[in-house]
Amino acid sequence: MIKKSVSRGLLLLAACWMFVLYGAPQALAHDQLKSSSPAKNAVVSAVEEIELEFTARVRLPAVVLHDAGGAAVAVGKPEADGAVVTAAVPQPLPPGRYVVGWRVVSSDGHPIEGEIPFTVKGTASTTPTPSKAPSSSPATDPSTAPAAAASSAAPQPSAPVAATEAGDRSARSVPAWLWATAAVLIVAGAGLLLLRRGRREPEQEE
Repeated sequence: MIKKSVSRGLLLLAACWMFVLYGAPQALAHDQLKSSSPAKNAVVSAVEEIELEFTARVRLPAVVLHDAGGAAVAVGKPEADGAVVTAAVPQPLPPGRYVVGWRVVSSDGHPIEGEIPFTVKGTASTTPTPSKAPSSSPATDPSTAPAAAASSAAPQPSAPVAATEAGDRSARSVPAWLWATAAVLIVAGAGLLLLRRGRREPEQEE
């Protein structure tokens, strides 16, 4: 009896060890991401669709896309087809870094999630064409440049000359009738002076 009990105990212990070594890892293992497009840390020229392939059938997929600043980028509704999940990217992605965030329910009923960073490379910059030289305006016309330079280089009149010119202008501005009146008065005065002298000479002779 003792030998039979020991033998049963050893068999039960061996069965437990077999379950721990082989059965437990398989029961605890979840589905995993097998591959993706774009791949992790890949550098691509464009992305039109996000594709995720898992090791087993998945369901209830969720896919989001963010740029380097954390802003959400619109993507289509993700669809699961067995172990493959796809989501369309409707708009072209500008150059920069992006992150795909995904979440699915694995075949054993447990949710799994992860992130896939990638980079969209920029296009070659075009060389800017030289702009046409602006047409010369009248102020900068080469034909008028010497005249403008000569006028700017002409010496300005000194203060006495300017004052003389001002006096001439003031003299020219006197009305003509005032000059005529002054001339009449001068002639009248000269006539009176001559008349007085003529009267004094006969008196002196007497």
